[in-house]
Amino acid sequence: MQAQELLVALSDGGMVSGSQLAERAGVTRAAIWKQIEALRARGVPVESRGTAGYCLPWPVQLLDVEAIRHALPAGARERVGALELHWEIDSTSSEIQRRQADLADLSMVLAETQTAGRGRRGRQWLSPPGLNIYLSCLKRFEAGFAALSGLSLAVGVIVMRTLDALGIRGAGLKWPNDVLSDGGKLAGILVELGGEYQGPCSAIIGVGLNVRLTEALHQQAGQPVNDLATLAGHAPDRNRVAAALVAALAEGLDQFEREGFSAFVDEYARHDLLSGKPLRVQGAAHVTEGTGAGVDARGALLLQTADGVHRIDSADVTVRRT
Repeated sequence: MQAQELLVALSDGGMVSGSQLAERAGVTRAAIWKQIEALRARGVPVESRGTAGYCLPWPVQLLDVEAIRHALPAGARERVGALELHWEIDSTSSEIQRRQADLADLSMVLAETQTAGRGRRGRQWLSPPGLNIYLSCLKRFEAGFAALSGLSLAVGVIVMRTLDALGIRGAGLKWPNDVLSDGGKLAGILVELGGEYQGPCSAIIGVGLNVRLTEALHQQAGQPVNDLATLAGHAPDRNRVAAALVAALAEGLDQFEREGFSAFVDEYARHDLLSGKPLRVQGAAHVTEGTGAGVDARGALLLQTADGVHRIDSADVTVRRT
């Protein structure tokens, strides 16, 4: 019995004995124990109740690509390219990079778990199976890199549209590409560009969205984090969350291609967690302090200081509230 099959067997939250699992799989109880440990190592909170067996603290819903596709609005279903679901992969964005030449525009790759999920600045993105959403999307553009200014901020707005479609409130946006709730990271966005400077070019857009986090994941994250289960009061249907994100990306990225970031500025302003707040912006060579004054039509952070408004374009800066 592989880890995936074991998670399916435990997914309803009920107690299952080791002997039952071993008999069902035709393996030894020692083999079952090894797979239990493998799931725990991936971040799945499998509980052991002595001779009674194993269980999860709550039911786990696994992703189903057909359920996701069925939940898409007709327009999004027609617009989306490939829609793939992998049990385990190094990174959904890496998978798109490997196959980019063969994938259609707006192809989406999801995974139950990633072994090398990554966030901004090369940070690891914790990716346990059965708990969250890990998705990457390929978007092609005829224009060059200059036309893609503000893309990561637009994707933040797209994630907020996803939450709105799910009826989930209480999140906001921190420049340049974090979705936060109660000061904790709810979603991360990583945009990687390739192609010709003058065009055509493409973007691989990775989104990690926390649906349910365990206490161990809170401790391992190394920063404050939050999840949809906390915001909604219960863990939402993961296939519905995935479908809402796929649909919002398909519509929003087409809108960005037509209109650029200027079409997203007002929405960004409504969710901007830094506007009006005292900020410290640390770059490679210096620190600038001021007050957040929103973002401009290109997606640059506006910082009101004693000597005027500064525009912060680089994502290689750290922005902290003071």
